[in-house]
Parts: sequence; structure tokens; C-alpha cells
Amino acid sequence: MGALEDIGSRVEADGVEFIYAMYVEMHGKPCAKLVPVSALEGLMADGAGFAGFASGPMGQDPSSPDMIAVPDPATYTQLPWQPNVAAMQCDPTVEGELWPYAPRVILGRALESLAERNLVLKTGVEAEYSLVTRNDDGSLSVADERDVDPLPCYDAKGLTRMLPHLTEVSRNLDAMGWGNYANDHEDANGQFEQNWQYADAMTTADRLILFRLMIHTMAQRDGRYATFMPKPFADKSGNGLHAHLSLWTADTDEPLFIGGDDDTRGLGLSQLAYQFTAGLIAHAPSLVAVACPIVNSYKRMGVGPPTSGATWAPVYAAFGGNNRTQMIRVPEPDRIEVRLGDGAANPYLMFAAMLACGLDGVDNEMDPGEPNTDNLYEMSPDEVAARGMVVLPPTLLHAADNLATNDILAEGLGRTADGPYRDYFAKVKREEFLAHHHEVTAAEIDNYLTLF
Repeated sequence: MGALEDIGSRVEADGVEFIYAMYVEMHGKPCAKLVPVSALEGLMADGAGFAGFASGPMGQDPSSPDMIAVPDPATYTQLPWQPNVAAMQCDPTVEGELWPYAPRVILGRALESLAERNLVLKTGVEAEYSLVTRNDDGSLSVADERDVDPLPCYDAKGLTRMLPHLTEVSRNLDAMGWGNYANDHEDANGQFEQNWQYADAMTTADRLILFRLMIHTMAQRDGRYATFMPKPFADKSGNGLHAHLSLWTADTDEPLFIGGDDDTRGLGLSQLAYQFTAGLIAHAPSLVAVACPIVNSYKRMGVGPPTSGATWAPVYAAFGGNNRTQMIRVPEPDRIEVRLGDGAANPYLMFAAMLACGLDGVDNEMDPGEPNTDNLYEMSPDEVAARGMVVLPPTLLHAADNLATNDILAEGLGRTADGPYRDYFAKVKREEFLAHHHEVTAAEIDNYLTLF
């Protein structure tokens, strides 16, 4: 059965009337056309046309030819929260060629290169988000007005009050076949996390894009806003996107991060896993630009603890065992958890960048050193310096400047006709920082208006 016949039969069986032909731009914003199933044959044969410049940073200007989004039939997913609609993720092309500015294309090429090594990257994510309301003055409040406990993490009462939302999300995740296995009230008031089973990196990235769309849609229906913004409240923990990574063989599906009893570091990881970890640590000052890609990201990192007592965001490029103050945590001897990313990260770009950094560690047999067992949030700057731990950049501008000189990420994110995608990404992010920096904020007026 061909792709058209297969999708057509599924559409008919599911009672679907419309298809979202979807892709994301640099920032991870989902872009789509709503295609009626009566036009399915044309969509599958010719793709859906877009003015790429209009959707966001996609390497186009208003004079550029159409960007044609070609659907990937393997991603067909009926949306249980709007069951007359299904979605297919698309790979953008321009004049018949895959478009190298498209994040899904970038990850796809990175994974194709990985397959030449007989390797597969499997990933899982912990997508934190906040449910909020907008006040008349434009400020934010936690949507649940009773969620005021200074230590709200895992609060059963908070879970219970949001049970209608959480249970519907859980049912939707299972209806899509993702395997929901936990639903948590997280560390900030109004903050939640819902987990599903890991998969290959492309599948996980595709699912995260749909997950975000689902959460936004459901919150809107309930009269709320959902936000994955890294730091929506100054006094509360921010929204992270912790990524669990492991390498497997492509031909035999064998996990390669599990070590043996000869692991002298005591974490149960293989030498390959330690080398991969070392690469992530070595490139962290540049990698952070992709994993924490907006100005607001850096208000989540490297600051004093919120009312709950901890930021849960890394400050230093370090690794350890089951220790959440590290950039890289080892929860089990079959994977590593990279705690660097936040809710603004584009998962396609983040996975491609993490893969490039980790493989550099493997190719050069890097050593991450001994795992850290201390609370890094309480370690003095002198001790941090004595241990040689690198402090992560304080702003998006610093991170983008680091990225702009990183040759490993230049290769890992691919090349365009105008040069490395790395350069385009760094340019957009520098401009983003400067645009924000040139704004005069209310806090500046409050602090400086009559000070001098």
C-alpha cells in the first residue's frame, strides 16, 4: 500500500476531516495549513506551499520562492482533543531541495549521518509548563488562585484541583500511543509536567511540538494561558526541558550507554557514555545558546533560589550521579539526563546540537573527569574555580558569541548556501538580545528614575 492509500484509509477510519500540514521555524513555533481531506491527494503529491519569510526565521526574504512543506506519512496523528483533525509533520523544501534552514531537516540530516555509524539517538523529554491568567494590567497570575504553597512540588491538593486538565492530557497522550506514565505538580505554583515514553530523537521532537500545541489549546478552552516560557515569574522556578539521551545500535537495537561492573566512577555507564558526556560538557558554553535560546532563558539560570528553595537550573558545566544540581545527571545506568534545556528550546535544533557535541567527545575520546557529588548551588566561586568547572554564560548575547566560533556546532547544525546555519542562528539571537536590551523596562524606571 502506498503512502496516499495508507493515509487515506486511516483518515477514513478515524473520521478525520482536516489535516494540519505542520513545520516549525527557528523558535519552534508550530506553523500549519489546514488541508481538507478532499485535497489529501494533492497534499501528498505536491506538499503545502508557504511564504517562508512570513513564518519566522527560515532563511528567506519577501522575494524568496515558495517553501513547500512535504508531509512525512509516518507522523500521521489524529488529535484526540479535536478528533476531526490529524497532523503530519513536514520537511520544508525550496525548488525541490530540502531547505537547510528548516529545523526538522537539520535534525534529519544529523540523524542520517549518525545512522552511517550504525547508531541511533533515543531521547525523552520532561516538558514543564505553567498555567496562568492575564490580569487587567497585563501581568500574570497563577491560574489556580489556591496554589500559593511556598513548597508546592508534588502537592496532592494542587493536582486534585487541576485533575480535569491533567486527566484529559493523560488520556490524550495514551490515545496517541505515547505511553503517559506520570503527571506531576512541579516546583513552582501553577507548574506541571506530564511524561511519556522515550523514542528515537525525531519522534520525540515531533511529539513535543504536538504536546505544546495540545497544552496551549486545552488551556485556552479553559479560559487560561499555558506557557513554556523559561521564567514567567521572577520568584518561582522556571520551566525546564530536561532531555534524556542514549545511543543504541541501529541494526540490533542494543543500548550502548550501559556499562559493567568495571566502571570505576560507580555510575554504571559505559566508556562511550562518559565520552559523550564529556563532549557535552566541553561545548556547554556554546550549546547553551541552542538549548536556552531566548533572553528570558538566562533569568532562569545562575540566580538566587525562588521561594521553593532551588532553581533546578544548572549554573556550571558539570556532571554527577543522581544529583539535580548538575548540568548532566545520571538517573539510571542506561542514559544521561541533560538538564540544560528550557521550555523555549526548539527540540529539533537542541537534539542536533547535543548530538554533535556528544559525538565530538566520542571521536576525541574525551574524559569528563570524576562525577560531582556536592550541592553546586552552595559551592563557593573559589571552589568552583579550583575544580576547573566552567560557569555557563550569563546572557543570550554571551552564549550566541560562543556559538558563533564553535566549529563542531557549525558542522552539527549543517550548512546553507550562505554558510553554516550556526552563523544564521547566532545572528538572529544577537539581534534578539540587542532588541530586548534597547527597551527601557519598568524595573529600570522604578530603580533609576529619581536615584541620581
